[in-house]
Amino acid sequence: MQLLEFTPLYKERVWGGRGLEAKLGRTLPDGQVIGESWEIVDRPDEQSVVASGTLAGQTIRELLESSAADILGPGSDPAKPFPILVKWLDCQDRLSLQVHPPAAIAPSLGGEPKTENWYVADANADASLIVGLKKGVTRGQFETALANNQAEDCVHRFPVKAGDSILVESGRMHAIDAGNLILEIQQNSDTTYRVYDWGRVGLDGAPRQLHIEESLKSIDFNDFEPDPLTIIPGEQVLADCSEFRIRKLELQPGDTAIELPAGEQARLIHIVTGTVKDETSGQTLAGGSNTLQPFITGTKLVAETATTLLITDQF
Repeated sequence: MQLLEFTPLYKERVWGGRGLEAKLGRTLPDGQVIGESWEIVDRPDEQSVVASGTLAGQTIRELLESSAADILGPGSDPAKPFPILVKWLDCQDRLSLQVHPPAAIAPSLGGEPKTENWYVADANADASLIVGLKKGVTRGQFETALANNQAEDCVHRFPVKAGDSILVESGRMHAIDAGNLILEIQQNSDTTYRVYDWGRVGLDGAPRQLHIEESLKSIDFNDFEPDPLTIIPGEQVLADCSEFRIRKLELQPGDTAIELPAGEQARLIHIVTGTVKDETSGQTLAGGSNTLQPFITGTKLVAETATTLLITDQF
């Protein structure tokens, strides 16, 4: 079985634009403001479809139902959804202030927990992220600020640049500011509670739905001023949590091949910039691609150009 590449699913968002055309070389639907590209997804209402090779046209659900052991390893339950959802986010405007429910309370709210990691692939000079609360802000102060449309005074906003990364665990309040291109690697969940939307209206011209009660039950009010990871050259672990591990690697042409053997675990390979070739299959993986390495498939990746890639595993 070869490395599996999927056809992106593009999502129109009020905060999106056309940046995926210029930055990733994508061909987008005409006349739409595209905020998200769902790269790998296995949900009842959204399915990734294999883009090429002998399995082209099959959905990820069909693959798991027929070959779960080959994809995820022995003992894998074919009825369970693929555990990771991967997206590109083109944030031309600020996203809503939001939170995902922690696992302990998600069922009582009718939702799913979602821990996610943001890797900033590209950022404008004035780009920033909003994560957590300013030091000392209490729940009562935050609720008062919400009622007075002053929530921005309570949240922790910090500048970012290309290469920054931060883990956003369930319960951590967050928003992405304008001017960011982000690779989001997350639990397979689509539960988001909007607590504040900066007075904005949606694509239909009406205010977007808020979820104040659910948000206040979900927010960690002891989460003060988290910082993005300090990035170092070469290989680095960006995230290591119960849901997944993410490693960053930087390759140059002529470097020894990165060998990812078969029979260890399934992995996701994300090419942020550059191009690599799989010596095993002959496949070329270009910047912006997100590829599934099945459990039974080995790969040796050689850089054809200077390349930054992420590997997600232990999911």
